[in-house]
Amino acid sequence: MSLDTDPAPRPRDVAMVLRDLAWTIHRRVPEGATAEPLPTTELALLKHVLDSPGLTVGELARRLGLRQPNTSAALRTLLERGLVVREPSPEDRRTFHIVPTQEALAEDEAIAAAWSGPLRAAQQHLTAEQAAALENAHDALAALDELIRSEQGEGSRR
Repeated sequence: MSLDTDPAPRPRDVAMVLRDLAWTIHRRVPEGATAEPLPTTELALLKHVLDSPGLTVGELARRLGLRQPNTSAALRTLLERGLVVREPSPEDRRTFHIVPTQEALAEDEAIAAAWSGPLRAAQQHLTAEQAAALENAHDALAALDELIRSEQGEGSRR
C-alpha cells in the first residue's frame, strides 16, 4: 500500500463501534467535573464503589483484577480526597465496607451530566431512523452491560 492511496475502510461490527464510542466519550474531560482528574485505577475503583456500595477491599481487588495492596493504595487516595469512607462491618469488626460520600455522588452526577450532554446534543443531528434505532437498542445495550458485569463478578447495577 502506498501513502498516496486510501486503504479500504475496515468493516466495523457493533462491538467495535461501541468500543470506539466508549473511547471517544471516555477521553473527553467533562466540563462539569469539579475535582481534578483521577488516575485510571482510582477512577475504576470509585466507579465500582459507586455502582456497588459496601464492598470490601478484597472484593474490590477481585473485581478490578488487582492485588490487594494496589487496591488499598488507590483506596487511600480516594479516602484522602473525601470520595469514599470505610464503614465497619456489623458482622465482623475487622472488616470494613467501602461506601461513596455525598461528594462522590455529586461528582458522579456532574460527570454523568457533562458526558451525556454532548451525546444528547449529537443525537439531535441524527436522522429519525438513527435516533429510533438508538432508542430501540437501549434495552439490548443494558442487557449486554449486565451480562459482561456478571461474567466479571461485578453484579448488577440495579
